[in-house]
Amino acid sequence: MNADKENILARGRVATRLPARDLDRARRFYAERLGLEPVDERPGGLLYRCGGTEFALFTSTGASPGTFTQMGWEVDDVDTAVSELRRRGVTFEEVDVPGFRTEDGIAAIDGHYPSKGARGERAAWFRDSEGNLLGIGEPVR
Repeated sequence: MNADKENILARGRVATRLPARDLDRARRFYAERLGLEPVDERPGGLLYRCGGTEFALFTSTGASPGTFTQMGWEVDDVDTAVSELRRRGVTFEEVDVPGFRTEDGIAAIDGHYPSKGARGERAAWFRDSEGNLLGIGEPVR
């Protein structure tokens, strides 16, 4: 099957959805800590756009377990991004697992997807006000 022409999902855009027990608290976190404002909203939901993609926060009685990265941003300079977010009050996770560990909040990860033309990635993780685990990464070329 030709993914570009015949597969309806391959032609679609991926849009992340993140649960929020308190949508007002989440809106404040994303504005004050991440510098992001919703581009649209509806009852129980906030829509954000970043770099041509979108994600939404939605009111939920459930919560993410926060045990895995739910959404990530690819940035040109992870050091600058971490520094700016720390200045805004974001706390980064310290990770020490087989294969990598963070140093001052940033991990060096060997390997990358060949199609991205990188040999590795530098990455950092933080939680939003609702416990969602979010990441930022910079390809290492």
